[in-house]
Amino acid sequence: MIKNYFKIALRSLKKNKLYTGINIFGLSIGLSACVLISLYISSELTYDSFHKNSDRIVRATMEYKLSGEVNTAAVTGTKVGPELTRKIPGIDDYVRTYISSGTVKNGDKVFAEDRILFADPSFFKMFSFNLLQGDASSVLDASNKIVLTESMAKKYFGTDNPIGKIIHAFDEDFVVSGVCKDTPKNSQIKFDFVTQFLNLNNNVKREQWWSANWITYFLLKKSVDINDIEEQIDEYMLTDLVKKEARLDDGDYLKFHLEPLLDVHLKSDLAGFEPNGNITYIYVFIIITVLILLIAIANYTNLATAQSTTRSGEIGVRKVMGATKKQVFFQFISEATTVTIISTLIALGISILLIPYFNAITGQSFTRLELIQPLPILLLLIFCVVVSALAGLYPALVLSNAKVISILKNGFGSTNRNGSLKKALIVGQFAISVFLIIFTLIIVQQMDYVQSKDLGYNKDHVIVLPIRGDMLNNFQSLKEAFQQVESVTSVTASYETPEFVEWSDGIVAVDENGEHDVSVKAMPVDLDFVKTMGMKLVAGRDFIQTDFALMDTINSDNRDYREPYLINETLAKRIGWKPDEAIGRTISKRVDGPVFGVVEDFHFSSLHEPIGPLLIFLGRNYSRNFMVRIAGDDIQGTLHRIESAWSERVSAIPFDYHFLDEDYNALYESERRSSILFTVAAGLSVLLACLGLFGLVAFSVVQRTKEIGIRKVLGANLGNIMLLISKNFLVLVIIAVVIASPFAYWVSKNWLQNFTYRIEPQFYIFIIAGILTVVITLVTVSYHSLRAAIANPVESLRTE
Repeated sequence: MIKNYFKIALRSLKKNKLYTGINIFGLSIGLSACVLISLYISSELTYDSFHKNSDRIVRATMEYKLSGEVNTAAVTGTKVGPELTRKIPGIDDYVRTYISSGTVKNGDKVFAEDRILFADPSFFKMFSFNLLQGDASSVLDASNKIVLTESMAKKYFGTDNPIGKIIHAFDEDFVVSGVCKDTPKNSQIKFDFVTQFLNLNNNVKREQWWSANWITYFLLKKSVDINDIEEQIDEYMLTDLVKKEARLDDGDYLKFHLEPLLDVHLKSDLAGFEPNGNITYIYVFIIITVLILLIAIANYTNLATAQSTTRSGEIGVRKVMGATKKQVFFQFISEATTVTIISTLIALGISILLIPYFNAITGQSFTRLELIQPLPILLLLIFCVVVSALAGLYPALVLSNAKVISILKNGFGSTNRNGSLKKALIVGQFAISVFLIIFTLIIVQQMDYVQSKDLGYNKDHVIVLPIRGDMLNNFQSLKEAFQQVESVTSVTASYETPEFVEWSDGIVAVDENGEHDVSVKAMPVDLDFVKTMGMKLVAGRDFIQTDFALMDTINSDNRDYREPYLINETLAKRIGWKPDEAIGRTISKRVDGPVFGVVEDFHFSSLHEPIGPLLIFLGRNYSRNFMVRIAGDDIQGTLHRIESAWSERVSAIPFDYHFLDEDYNALYESERRSSILFTVAAGLSVLLACLGLFGLVAFSVVQRTKEIGIRKVLGANLGNIMLLISKNFLVLVIIAVVIASPFAYWVSKNWLQNFTYRIEPQFYIFIIAGILTVVITLVTVSYHSLRAAIANPVESLRTE
């Protein structure tokens, strides 16, 4: 019997090739989109879940209040890990981490590496990174030990066993003590090398509450409650001893929050080693996946019920010949199942073909093998059953419940009451499409705003050259060499590039009103920083060479060390100074120094955040990047000349560079990729909705063939006929626009709240979306309506 059901189903599907094709194509496209988006969602939701202790690992984040201002950071001081582990019974262990870059050498193999992790010895015991060689408890138990990933072992040692061999980095020799598998793509901590945290040598051996540049993780004891641990930490941080050590005045505080490892990637506002994801986007993608699937299912339901007008005789005869309601029901369910099975197989093939393009959009590295694993195949089968039921259930119920006499006498059209459902499905499909179009347009507009906004500095045509190895020893020689390169207009250096400053600090400003404690971001720079970045001074002057001479003289005389400072407008306002009043005032950042200039506010973090107080100080020895401004013409030639100057002076260090605007764009990579996904989703939803509409218009024309013929005989022209066929569909689409627009406005406003600097949704965007949808509808409807309008009425009335 089942075989017979599917045999008849295939025969029926072949008979109606156009509509079968529309259904299969629509479901295939919808399912493939759902499969790929689900792959991305699954990857995001399982971030860091591969760690055996993932439910016990937490990340410590810092919250502090100084002079009435509250700040938060994902980094902590060196003391946080060891001290809280000693004092809080519920904490089992700690690991402090820091990612750095440097030059790694083995014989004649020399490479610039960007993922060198410094971590405490218990790193591989706390985290479940798969060690292929070496023991987790001992691979980092000495300062000269280093662990390589599998790919790095092959890169530096080929097929030789690397254990016990020497590699050179940071002017030191390290013994390879372990090899681990490459870090998974859904891991917050991604590295190529791991060595001891104390090898940083940046005063990290001294335990401090401040100087917060390190990400600290704790392993909690089993069955403890995070909230209880936080309360214990809060109590300890309020003790007089801690307040004294942390130099906290009355009203100030320093506290630490614990974020579950599994929540950090999607639910934390504080970025760590890489930009965080966003749980809101995941929810939106889940909704989009469901909506695309619903549009495809709605298409099938609409077309299947509409097709009933041509199958009334078949259904009536089946019932007269003794077919039961159950048999008719299963016949139509089998048709839906057949279409869904074919669509699922095609969707799997499409997904496999599109994996490389999907990776390019999402920045992921999914493989085709991930789609043919047991779990995805099982999910596809469940998918197939659910879609078959949802797509085929309503048509099967309506058709199987139809009364025989009414079907044979008047056809199926008079026995079903699916008109309201059909209209609701059309409105629903296009409402979804309009919503996605509007939301996508607003995202694109915000991204354009982000790219074009005046940042307070010029990010274009600036080459960033990482300072590695012993390059600081050749700093002045390198800088002068770069300055002499043709097409180079200015050169400077800094600890961090200006688009994202993370160094947190505190200063005390002194004036006639007393002392002012202010939390700031701090930026050590070299000479010509303001000039190279294209910034503006609103008062005072930039750093000059004699400032270095003054500092050197003070140091050589063993007097109090003094640093010259620049401040931004926001810091001046926070203290209570006008720009001109700030010049010559004293600021203390552990050491006193005069304010030489006030810089016009510029964005030193993403546009998600407001501009805060910034202190710029002369600190060449902190430099981690040269920044070279070049003329816009002959960029490749200029790069080649800079590389030649580099090679002449530091030939042992590989030439490495990137552009400052690339760093800036990376701040919004998540939004950019999401906007592309939204654009694709909007396009797919419109395509699927139009496919369904195309099929429905075809049936509408068939149903009204004789009516159209009579109207033409009575004098109706081309426009009259096209309007007759199109107007009902256009009304439904306009209703969809009216329904979707307020919802799209509300969602867009909420999304834009993520940005401190943002656009306002403009009315014309909604008009454009509405007009675009109406035009697409007219184009979709016009094919069949035009054919009907130019058809010879004699053909439709021949049998009357």
